[in-house]
This record gives sequence, structure tokens and C-alpha cells, in this order.
Amino acid sequence: MSTASRLSTNPALPQDLIGRVAVVTGASSGMGRATALLLASRGAKVALLARRQPQLDELAAEISRQGGQALAIATDVTDAASVEAAAAAVLREFGNADLVFNNAGLMLPGAIGQQPAKEWETQIDLNVTGAMRVVQAFVPQLEAAAAEGRVVDLINTSSIASQYVYGYFAVYSATKAFVSHLVRHLRLELGPKNIRVSVIEPGITDTELQGHFTFQGAIDWIKNAAQSIDFLKAEDIAATVGFIVSQPKHVNLQQVVIMPTKEGI
Repeated sequence: MSTASRLSTNPALPQDLIGRVAVVTGASSGMGRATALLLASRGAKVALLARRQPQLDELAAEISRQGGQALAIATDVTDAASVEAAAAAVLREFGNADLVFNNAGLMLPGAIGQQPAKEWETQIDLNVTGAMRVVQAFVPQLEAAAAEGRVVDLINTSSIASQYVYGYFAVYSATKAFVSHLVRHLRLELGPKNIRVSVIEPGITDTELQGHFTFQGAIDWIKNAAQSIDFLKAEDIAATVGFIVSQPKHVNLQQVVIMPTKEGI
């Protein structure tokens, strides 16, 4: 665990998030890392959650160099005790979180009946059960923050795959459909408590997720798609999160679909 120095003003970006406490899961790379950097640069204290401590420490150091404040907490969302310990650490060091980016996830395409059981089981445990563990662990803090009159956001990462059918992405798509539909229900319960709940559904995004593919059909598909489509960048997703949290307190962007311009659906 490492703590960066206290925030100083960054003139390049609005400091509209000063006083907010953000939690980012999957913070060691990709969309999580980019979002953590953005939130910190706009004044939020940011708790960085992911499994890889060295990458988290490096990110916390970068935030510190830029004048921000971060807390690096090695966390495995597939382990309930790990998530609960992370929530306790955030509360102890920063106070109640009022912004949670529930972003940790895994994408492993494969053919039904042929994909190793470990691959589809891991996707379900991380994308579904892991996402719920984060919700369960941090909702009490979000409720407490909302009761204090603070602006409160719970933002969840889904995928355009939650809406459409893609060959060999059955399990991944189903896990993301769970996340998207979960948000609708969470809004029903948490909205009356002044907690804004949102879901982001990106199209193809250039992150390390594709580097985990083992199914050759999906590897070839991504390679071919890259020849004709300018993939989204992690920073594009971060900017979207930044836009969501910048809205007036009474405005909740429930569902945001963000696609590469050339990607069909």
C-alpha cells in the first residue's frame, strides 16, 4: 500500500472533483488506469484497486508526481475478503467513497463446448460475482456519503457485447448483459438515496484485454478489425467517466454507449 502526496492544483484541467473520494477497480491498466489518472488530475483522492501491486505502486507514484493523492491497494475482486479489506482501507485512509468505478473485468472468447472450463468460469467469477462484491462492499460508503449531501456516483463497465450477439463471445457477452441489467435495478434502489448509478458500454477498445485471448478465431478477428477500425482508447473511456461525474447532482446518465466511429453493430 502506498500513499501519494497531497493534491496540488493542476491548471490543465478543472479541479471540480476536489473533496471527492474515488475508487477504481481494474486500476493497474487500460480503462481503469486512464480513469484513475483523470480523476486524480481533477482533484479527487483515488483508491487504486487491482491484483498487481507493482503496477499500482507505479501509478500511485505517477499521480503523486502530478500533484495528486492516491492509495494503492492490491485487491482481488474474486476474493470477498480481499474486497472487504480494500473497502476498510479506503474508509480508514480517505473516509467514505463517493465515486466508485466498478471496472475490473476479463474477456476470453471461446467456442461453446470447446473452451476450457477455467476460462468461462473465471469470466463469470470476475465479471459477475466480482462486480457484485465491489457493489456490496462499497454501497454502505456511498449511502453514507449521500446522507452527508455529497454528490455520489457508482459507474460500472459493461460492453456493447451486452446488447448484441457475437460469435464465440457468448459467456463474455452474457456477463456484461448481467452488469447492464444490474444497473437498472441498482438505480431503482439507490436513486431514491441520491446515488447516481451508471453503466458504460464501450465498443472495441485498445487495452490489454485482447492480449489474453487464447481462441485463434477471436485473435484473427481482432487483428482484421484493426485494419479498418480506429479502436477506442482507454483515455476515451476515462473522458466519458469524467463527463458522467461532472453532471449536476440531479442528473444521472444511466447508460452510455461509446463506439469507434467505423465499428458496425
